[in-house]
Amino acid sequence: METITDSKRILVTGGAGFLGSHLCERLVEAGHEVLCVDNFFTGRRRNVAHLLDRPNFELVRHDVTFPLYVEVDQIYNLACPASPIHYQHDPVQTTKTSVHGAINMLGLAKRLKAKILQASTSEVYGDPEIHPQTEGYWGRVNPVGIRACYDEGKRCAETLFFDYWRQHGLRIKVVRIFNTYGPRMLPNDGRVVSNFIVQALRGEDITIYGDGSQTRSFCYVDDLVDGLIRAMHSADDFTGPVNMGNPGEITVAELARKVIELVGASSRLIFRPLPEDDPLRRKPDISLAQTALAWQPTTSLETGLQRTVDYFKQQGTGL
Repeated sequence: METITDSKRILVTGGAGFLGSHLCERLVEAGHEVLCVDNFFTGRRRNVAHLLDRPNFELVRHDVTFPLYVEVDQIYNLACPASPIHYQHDPVQTTKTSVHGAINMLGLAKRLKAKILQASTSEVYGDPEIHPQTEGYWGRVNPVGIRACYDEGKRCAETLFFDYWRQHGLRIKVVRIFNTYGPRMLPNDGRVVSNFIVQALRGEDITIYGDGSQTRSFCYVDDLVDGLIRAMHSADDFTGPVNMGNPGEITVAELARKVIELVGASSRLIFRPLPEDDPLRRKPDISLAQTALAWQPTTSLETGLQRTVDYFKQQGTGL
């Protein structure tokens, strides 16, 4: 495993997004030269505004579906909208971002002989038939459904990464990210944590899609960023794919009640039909991350939710 503190020139695509901005922040603090690239579809300049005056941080507006010519040692490829509302807004562009973006970043890594990490997703498992999900499970994805632009786009990106590894000997890392939450989530991204917190803070009723019995496993963003960095610095013969998430499973209805309690709201639970192809259960098996990377999440759901609630409170009632 490499020394994590060795200074590197690092490209983070999607670096002004929720997850990317936390990664950029951590890398800048560690003394690396960080090039943050984002087209600002879901990323926000304000997420990295506090880094702009740092001499080892640079922000560039760029869409990864077009080639990028820079000189770096490592690439974290995080560019792609990750919430259903945003990735279904322009599904063709979502697929292009996953596939063309991967081709362009892999080509760059090949030219530079750089190490490259792909932020994949638990969505490659679709609506799973096995529980919890292990990396050896091939998934159950509807290739023509409304979520396929993201699910299949990310699956194709994984294919490309492993073909570049086999064909060109590229040093790759593939991380399958499960539900992650924390400060800098967009208030309108349609994900349950941000939805519930925003509705509770506004004094509105909480909208649950389905009967609330479907489960999710929520990982706090600081833990996830630590995992990404550990994966990047792992030995070259460790490619992944590796699951990263919190194996603590909770129903959506239980999450809603926790948020109501933390906010001190009087919101009621309102139930709506479940969207098409929405997975009923989602829980990562993180055995591989624990053994290969010595990684597991350490932030409790209560602590992480409180920090996230505090963040949204600071944004004001307009959110």
